[in-house]
Amino acid sequence: MGQKVNPVGIRLGITRDWTSKWYASKKQFPLLVHTDFRVREFLKKRLSDASVSRVLIERAAKKVNITIQTARPGIVIGKKGEDIEKLRGETSKLLGMPMSDVRLNISEIRKPELDSQLVAESIAQQIEQRVMFRRALKRAVMSTMRSGALGIKVRMSGRLNGSEIARTEWYREGRVPLHTFRADIDYGLAEARTTYGVIGIKVWIFKGEVFDQAQLDRAAAAAEPAAAEAAAPAAPPAAPAATAAAATPAAGATGTEATA
Repeated sequence: MGQKVNPVGIRLGITRDWTSKWYASKKQFPLLVHTDFRVREFLKKRLSDASVSRVLIERAAKKVNITIQTARPGIVIGKKGEDIEKLRGETSKLLGMPMSDVRLNISEIRKPELDSQLVAESIAQQIEQRVMFRRALKRAVMSTMRSGALGIKVRMSGRLNGSEIARTEWYREGRVPLHTFRADIDYGLAEARTTYGVIGIKVWIFKGEVFDQAQLDRAAAAAEPAAAEAAAPAAPPAAPAATAAAATPAAGATGTEATA
């Protein structure tokens, strides 16, 4: 079962969320779906050098919010935000809306090694540059496991190394429980267009199990104060002896809480 179903589609509403969020009538629905497809295709093509993983589209009250998840936000934004304004204008034309109603947000991917789409695209680029496919495959698996993934599976199909007969090769390290719905599995697909044909690359990355949707929100909320503390300036110099003595019980209590 887990081998035959798209790992993202089967987990929608369980551990994954939709990439398009809007409500429409039966008449408008096909048009909006097609528009979303065209916008994603345009942004992917336009930002092919910016390592774009996915594009999230949200529509509310005749306004559109588009979030571009990328590993290289600097390329998308450009010098003083020139490129993003130009991109916003082109996207609004494609949507058939005024520029003021279209908003582009850039979300940075901190660890591209843990994003299956970016891993698949990097392998595809290496194959197009005539790197040996086994070397590219093993290098991607090693870097992903080193970045903290619990498991990765990579599968490659086509005329590998230009052989006459197409074949499939795959490599796996760690656990990739495709049957487990609560497993947070990231799935990506890319194509390497070589002189001898197209080679397809599929990547599954297992990041852990999610028992509750609120668990993800709590983890994200806990990470923010930690990052803020790390960025905070150093503590002020120590208080005089009398003040320090008065504060001793409180300090002791804090120490006990930290230990607990």
